Amino acid sequence: MKKIKWTYAVLFIGLTLLWLIAEQPWAQSYSLFTFRAMLVNYTGILVMGAMSLGMILALRPVSVEPLLGGLDKSYRLHKWLGVTALVIGIVHWLWATGFKWAVGWGWLTRPARGPRPQADGFFMQFVQDMRDPAEHWGEWAFYIAAALIVLALIKRFPYRFFFSAHRLIAIVYLVLVFHSVVLIKFDYWQSPVAWVMLLLMLGGVVGAVMSLIRRIGHQRRALGTVEALEHDAANRILKVDIRLARDHWEGHAAGQFAFVTFGDGEGAHPFTISSAWNKDGLLSFRIKELGDYTARLPATLRTGDGATVEGPYGCFHFESDKPRQIWVAGGIGVTPFIARLEELARQDGKAGNMVDLFYSAHKPDAAFVSQLRRLADASGVTLHLIDSERDGKLDVARLCETAPAWKDASLWFCGPTGFGHSLRQGLAARGFEAQHFHQELFDMR
Repeated sequence: MKKIKWTYAVLFIGLTLLWLIAEQPWAQSYSLFTFRAMLVNYTGILVMGAMSLGMILALRPVSVEPLLGGLDKSYRLHKWLGVTALVIGIVHWLWATGFKWAVGWGWLTRPARGPRPQADGFFMQFVQDMRDPAEHWGEWAFYIAAALIVLALIKRFPYRFFFSAHRLIAIVYLVLVFHSVVLIKFDYWQSPVAWVMLLLMLGGVVGAVMSLIRRIGHQRRALGTVEALEHDAANRILKVDIRLARDHWEGHAAGQFAFVTFGDGEGAHPFTISSAWNKDGLLSFRIKELGDYTARLPATLRTGDGATVEGPYGCFHFESDKPRQIWVAGGIGVTPFIARLEELARQDGKAGNMVDLFYSAHKPDAAFVSQLRRLADASGVTLHLIDSERDGKLDVARLCETAPAWKDASLWFCGPTGFGHSLRQGLAARGFEAQHFHQELFDMR
């Protein structure tokens, strides 16, 4: 989380400093309309900076993953940027449009405009000719973008509709790039802020175009076939085995996830890979029925169906310099730990660390627990089973009592967000260092 917070802060602080250098507001005389013009320019830069970085992150660039702590963290930053763009965009719209309304209603008198800068060359002439269309198209693009971002934040909005609607933001973004390039203050082209914004927008344009032609992650996709299905109706979990073409999948590390598509209409869904890589093209996924789509899968998915797998992604790699590790799995969050247990079992249990696995679930399936125990025994991991109905919820006090050497451990958590937040806060209050708490933010919208 710290990495994406720093990235978020650097973006907005950096753009603010560049704008201050270009605008030099301390050297200007003020009136209400000059103040309004400055804020319109400033908020416009922040909005397009946020949207541009969001579009770049939508490309799912693998090289950026380690810098931000994994694709799950990139998507959290992507969400923050979208919300920020919406909020600042509303402020931008109010400053730009509200004054026009006030003038039209007779509440304010617009000062006489001075002559526009003399057009120097084809580009500047084009910019001057396009100002009115850019203002009009940009205003309507803002309305559409605001509606699409709000829809993306509504969890009840079905994923298949979210998937299709979210792609429309790419079209809206391209219109807003045109709006920004045409309306950016001429003087800014003499300072770094315009050129930094141009680079950001060029990156965003690439992301938008790649999204529209459906080429994001194309080189990381592999075709496969559903080989086996196992439905745990009591716990609403579907285990899916997919056999991939071996030459299209270079392997994965335990703890990583992939985007899986079972049908063209729904779009790709992210699922943690619950099997270690054995170089045989077989991947396993344990899919919890958490929404309308995943709830339908047990009835609609059949062996022999085609599947597309894109990945792997994520940095939940179990790498640590601590002598011990504590793994905490909440419900379906056990999936990355299963893959790691399989990986360690194939290495004859040579984990390199002493590991305690806490598996907390509501009425866990006996057959699955038996399988988990066998894997833990084979990999040298100590398993602590918590049936939340029988034993109550796992909390920090119980964790520290059961694993008394917790101060010498790194902790790896995968499960409900509230559960993870509670553990993080409780351990921090006891002096546990935040950099040793690793959490998968498995929320891609």
